[in-house]
Amino acid sequence: MKRDASHPFRKSHPWSREVLQAIRRQGPDHLQFWILALIIGIAAGFATLAFRVGVYSVQELIYGEDDIRLASAISRLPWYWVLGVPAIGGVIVGAIMQRYTRDGRNRSVAHVIKGAVLNDGRVEGRAGLASAVASFITLSTGGSTGREGPVVHLAAVISSKICRLINADGVTGRDLMGCAVAAAVAASFNAPIAGTIFAMEVVLRHYAVHAFGPIVISAVCGALISRIGFGDITEFILPAHSLEFYVELPAFFLLGLLCGLVSVVMMRSIFWATDLGDDLQQRWSVPAWLRPGITGVMLGAIAIAFPHIIGVGYETTSRALTGNITFWGAVIFAVVKVAAVAITVAGRMGGGVFSPALMLGALTGLSFGWVATSIFPTVSGSETLYALAGMGAVGAAVLGAPISTSLIVFEMTGDWQLGIAVMIAVAMSSTLSSKFIARSFFLEQLERWDVHLAAGPQAYLLGAIPIGGLLRKKGAVDSAPEDECLRMIADGVHVIKAATLEVAFPRFEGDKYPFIPVVEAGDDPDNPVLIGALFQIDALKAYNDALSETAREEHS
Repeated sequence: MKRDASHPFRKSHPWSREVLQAIRRQGPDHLQFWILALIIGIAAGFATLAFRVGVYSVQELIYGEDDIRLASAISRLPWYWVLGVPAIGGVIVGAIMQRYTRDGRNRSVAHVIKGAVLNDGRVEGRAGLASAVASFITLSTGGSTGREGPVVHLAAVISSKICRLINADGVTGRDLMGCAVAAAVAASFNAPIAGTIFAMEVVLRHYAVHAFGPIVISAVCGALISRIGFGDITEFILPAHSLEFYVELPAFFLLGLLCGLVSVVMMRSIFWATDLGDDLQQRWSVPAWLRPGITGVMLGAIAIAFPHIIGVGYETTSRALTGNITFWGAVIFAVVKVAAVAITVAGRMGGGVFSPALMLGALTGLSFGWVATSIFPTVSGSETLYALAGMGAVGAAVLGAPISTSLIVFEMTGDWQLGIAVMIAVAMSSTLSSKFIARSFFLEQLERWDVHLAAGPQAYLLGAIPIGGLLRKKGAVDSAPEDECLRMIADGVHVIKAATLEVAFPRFEGDKYPFIPVVEAGDDPDNPVLIGALFQIDALKAYNDALSETAREEHS
């Protein structure tokens, strides 16, 4: 049927197209930016809600209960069901990742941080959506990870799509990504304050005033959508606590140190298991799609004896926070959970690490609390208070986000009265773990990928500036003498056009040349083709401009 030209949509469509073209040419103004922040917040909030409801629905379909009572339900199922479901889920995940990603790796929060810093606030769309689906299947069928990492990346995919649509510059792209992340975290935890701070502390890694307002709007949208779906309730209901401040505070210093060590063990275990998995896959020529399937079999075998490892683990975390686990039970559960998380991540099944960190922290804190209250029964408060502080301490060390993690714990539990105990444990844990890890699990991941963000912009900006845009072409009036360049190339002093200043700067410092020849690989790899020269003064100017722009954004 032919559409009437007088239809209202037909009249408004040219206007909408003109607005979009204007935004592409000039960038969004303040009002348009706030509207975009609102739209992104709503979209990310609903995406997070759909992800969470979907996982719960599939879990209930497969296991008979959702994550709130999942461990109890799995303990009543036959062993072959517990073993088979994660294995089937792993095979499906492997097929998805092989089909829709270049490397078979699940996209995570580390990719969001990298996209914010080095790619103008953009992440991969196709691989990101595939990772979200893979993580959904992982959490629904038996993976021992969390949902927060996948929904954060999914929200970043949404903001990246809008950034590409409006041709956003780097500052706008990063701010819109911050809005999306804040909404996802707020919707996942029903925690708008923590969502706001998380986006700025972990992803943007600055607290620029110009970004604060829109990010708050998005976070509030995410929290409201969460409350529409689940009601205005906290994730965990805690018993009453009492704290003898002056007497018990030293115990929380010790708990923080213990949690710092536990968090390091968890992170190191994941990296060790990942390296081992890569080595075994290469040595035994295991197909990439089969690796998650083998992982699922391993998780299913563990779950037969320890069903608490399946899913996000909120039932076990809740039991720890209410003191319904014995000392040895908490210790054994913690050890098995670390192994299960390491196996899941190393097996490329997808999911995040924050919820497992909260569970591990609650178990660690409860174990410590049982010891503290038994040694000093007359001066100690409840052992569940230590579980609460431990949950925040391990979570903060893993995320490298002491402020937002403390706020998440407060908003998830609704208990703001014991902030001093939690903050002391968080401070000690974060300080200790940073001595062994590059400030967080995500930044350590990036370091392993040769992306050096932990050291700050003075380190990572060198890797973001390509040499190709700075070289002076061969034959130009202001370029270097060709014969001198050829002599330097013969001596092995040159850089390739595709490299960045991260490669060139050490050459300037070591060789003491005012310029370095820039080459491209020709037909003969041993005889590269000279195309120009990179002058040290040009490299220093580009580096200084990048540092100035970063400082301007962070302080605007």
